[in-house]
Amino acid sequence: MVVSMLRKKLLIIALLLFVPLFIKAQGYDLPKGEKVEKLKFELINNLVIIPVEINGTELTFILDSGVSKPILFNLSDSDSVPINNVTEITIRGLGDGEPMKALSSKGNVFKLGKAYNYAQDLYVVLDRDINLSTSLGIPVHGIMGYDLFRDFVVEVNYASKTLKLHNPELYKYKNRKGMQTIPLTVEERKAYLTGTVLMRDTANIPVKLLVDTGSSDALWLFHQPEKGLDIPEKNYEDHLGRGLSGDIFGKRSKIGGIRIGDFELKEAKVAFPYRESFGDIESFGDRNGSVGGEVLKRFNMIFDYPNGKLTLKKNGYFKDPFQYNLAGIELQHNGLRYIAERISDSNGLIKEEESSFGNVQILLENKTRLSLVPEIIVSGIRAGSPAAEAGLQEGDVILAVNGKRVHQYKLQEILKMLNEKEGRRIRVLIERYNKDLLFSFVLKKVFDDD
Repeated sequence: MVVSMLRKKLLIIALLLFVPLFIKAQGYDLPKGEKVEKLKFELINNLVIIPVEINGTELTFILDSGVSKPILFNLSDSDSVPINNVTEITIRGLGDGEPMKALSSKGNVFKLGKAYNYAQDLYVVLDRDINLSTSLGIPVHGIMGYDLFRDFVVEVNYASKTLKLHNPELYKYKNRKGMQTIPLTVEERKAYLTGTVLMRDTANIPVKLLVDTGSSDALWLFHQPEKGLDIPEKNYEDHLGRGLSGDIFGKRSKIGGIRIGDFELKEAKVAFPYRESFGDIESFGDRNGSVGGEVLKRFNMIFDYPNGKLTLKKNGYFKDPFQYNLAGIELQHNGLRYIAERISDSNGLIKEEESSFGNVQILLENKTRLSLVPEIIVSGIRAGSPAAEAGLQEGDVILAVNGKRVHQYKLQEILKMLNEKEGRRIRVLIERYNKDLLFSFVLKKVFDDD
């Protein structure tokens, strides 16, 4: 009897201790007394790539302010990520494809450094075609955004590539030179700002834009001629990216600029996505488009969702010209391949080992090294582009660019070599049907100067 009563008391005490902890865990938090957690991130193709631990497994995610719940995808056979409380659902994202099956999971443990959430919901997409790793050149397992922005004051320093998660109750604003704070509205788990686009043929037009850190592009505008948002005469059709529901196409062009607060970016790159990319969305309401990473990275930013504020300070990227695909080709990783390299000179002396991204090497007696390296292929090509006119095709395996073997470079470095300077001659060595072919073309401006 005494033992039974003691057990009941212990159970009650345990429940009393557990309940407040459980309630506290219904979002992200920092250890008691901690003001901020600082994380390093990678900036690849204008995207913020952050380390995330999910149920004890270390993964990498894109910080995407345009997504409401974390989405996990691109799980290989070697990945082992336990997830909790699973049900099957259907989801739809941007793209011209059909809705897809996914898993909804509740009660997962997420950790970003010392920041934690013991009850995080997430979606798991099982479609193997959803794979951002191939185009970014590093493993990326998912996207996440709103829940972090909701629970912290989030400071994204694109210049130093650091992410700070501030306790909103302890965060204090500082008046620093060059900073400006503008209103930020949060609607249905998404953040919006008001800016002005400087069209060439009409008056400056106020626009409401989705703030989308998960987009590598600069500026998307919806084709709304009645509001003055018409597609400029000089434009070309382009592949704008890939959403969860498929590829996104549209018209790419250039406008006079975009103004956010007191900051103005001139000669801004813009895209007008086709309506089909937005699936079942019947109306955009008062939204006019979105602003992505190629604009956002030009600022160090402080997101304060709870108080509806966005603080901006321009950084070293601010005056960089907007980047266009001058060559007209898209590249992606396509598995691995062996390459053979001689590592001795004409006198038989072993060369010093050069940097390589191959992680498996075999040394043969004839001083030849076999290395297992990523295979890089042409995944898309724009009609009428210099690369297309030169004869390059989808599926071509890129071996070298201007005499430099591509396996010694990161994917984004290769893309930079291909699109660096208008008027530059590019020589591309490719493999097609087991034959090596050399193509040459000159990079040219996408738009003539007005």
